Amino acid sequence: MLEDEEDVVSFEHYRFISDKGQTPVRVDKFITSHMEKTSRHRIQLAIDAGYVLVNGKRAKASYIVKPLDIITIELPYQRRGMEIKPENIPLDIIYEDDDLLLINKPPGLVVHPGHGHFSGTLVNALAFHLGISQDENAPDERMGILVHRIDKNTSGLLLVAKNDEAQFNLARQFFDHTIDREYVALVWGNLKEDSGTITGNNTL
Repeated sequence: MLEDEEDVVSFEHYRFISDKGQTPVRVDKFITSHMEKTSRHRIQLAIDAGYVLVNGKRAKASYIVKPLDIITIELPYQRRGMEIKPENIPLDIIYEDDDLLLINKPPGLVVHPGHGHFSGTLVNALAFHLGISQDENAPDERMGILVHRIDKNTSGLLLVAKNDEAQFNLARQFFDHTIDREYVALVWGNLKEDSGTITGNNTL
């Protein structure tokens, strides 16, 4: 199997320590008050998916925060600070339902805007297809829907989450390596063995 170095799930990590005089409050409300640009709904999804720990243990939304509790939270990474303009770029859609899209990305198509590519990307195409117009100052960016990515010159299937619930569930599966992925590569020349592992451009 070929492993693309960009085909990974990224997370934002946060850590809070409650004050000595902390008044009793549910952990979901506590986190919401400390993360004003993140919706309470998204935080509750993180709790349900097991991304919130209190003193190293998985927390429920009903947990009451105590003085000096150590609270950590992970959120699937969302790109911020960039305006996403919808562009009518054709998409090769393999499958679509209310929760996700399966896209066949051709080689040469950049996935995310940035690094000299501010238009003509897969995200711009998805914004058009899904009817999303993303302002650069939006507090909860909806274009964090790609839970994994492949680089510009690689072709292959990409899963796209159409809502927060799907994003959290898919991100967890990629993080836990419970999703099976298959890569196909063309190899030039006669190989000595019928099976094996290819590292870089080395032969078997």
